[in-house]
Amino acid sequence: MSMKFVLSIIANPSKTPIDSALIDEFRNALGPYVRVGSSAKELAPAEAYDIALTEHPRPDFLPRIEAVAIRARIDANVIPVENRRKKLLIADMDSTIIQQECIDELAEYAGKRKEISDITERAMRGELDFEGALNERVAMLAGLPESVLEETFEKRLTLTPGARTLVETMNANGAVTALVSGGFTYFTSRIARRAGFQHQQANELLIENGKLTGKVQMPILGRAAKQEALETIAADNGVALSETMGVGDGANDLSMLSRSGLGVAFHAKPAVAQSAETRIHYADLTSLLYLQGYSKSEFTA
Repeated sequence: MSMKFVLSIIANPSKTPIDSALIDEFRNALGPYVRVGSSAKELAPAEAYDIALTEHPRPDFLPRIEAVAIRARIDANVIPVENRRKKLLIADMDSTIIQQECIDELAEYAGKRKEISDITERAMRGELDFEGALNERVAMLAGLPESVLEETFEKRLTLTPGARTLVETMNANGAVTALVSGGFTYFTSRIARRAGFQHQQANELLIENGKLTGKVQMPILGRAAKQEALETIAADNGVALSETMGVGDGANDLSMLSRSGLGVAFHAKPAVAQSAETRIHYADLTSLLYLQGYSKSEFTA
């Protein structure tokens, strides 16, 4: 029996709603891969639709689909129907579940925003060793009072639109949800509660006498640790890797994304987006529910 696929098309409705003409453009681009007589399945009016395919399009058809998507600023991904609703969500935190990079926000208090942000950007693009880059940045925070952690969390960190809806809807449907970060436990523990995650993991900033020491508890949890967390949490909960979804934006997420049943590069750095099979460039985090075939009426939060 041949495997079934859909073309998932998802809009950021505040920018480019999907209309029938745009759906027809995608159907024309797909050519012989569109199921004859089928109509696009609406998951959310003007926002998300599935177009049923006869099989996975050949590689030479994908640029045609991508050209329509880029022109219209729509996310278009070929998704297998089998095991579509995932039983484990494992998510990066910085610039994924939240809109900021925590260490860059802390850098503001140290007067080193530019230096630290530049290193963060290069590390997330994969140009620097993650562990070395983290040590270098944390060292610049030495001497900051512990109180800046709370101030950063309360005043500077915001959930990415759709984050809580994504997590709560998957929780309500029996999935396991985990926030796994190369950042810091101070923030993951609080963001996990705010967004509804069941599990969280990150690095621990060392503090002495009420001040940051400029060091992180060893060993540093980087790229390998994220993949290991995916595999361990899946095994502990009896979930096959094919039934998992990973989401992230940086180079240290690549191993996790490649091992996930559905690895999604979310508003990711170019090298990360290029490496991932599934990409969200325009929509918010509710797009990860549409990728799984949820309709908007099924959203929990």
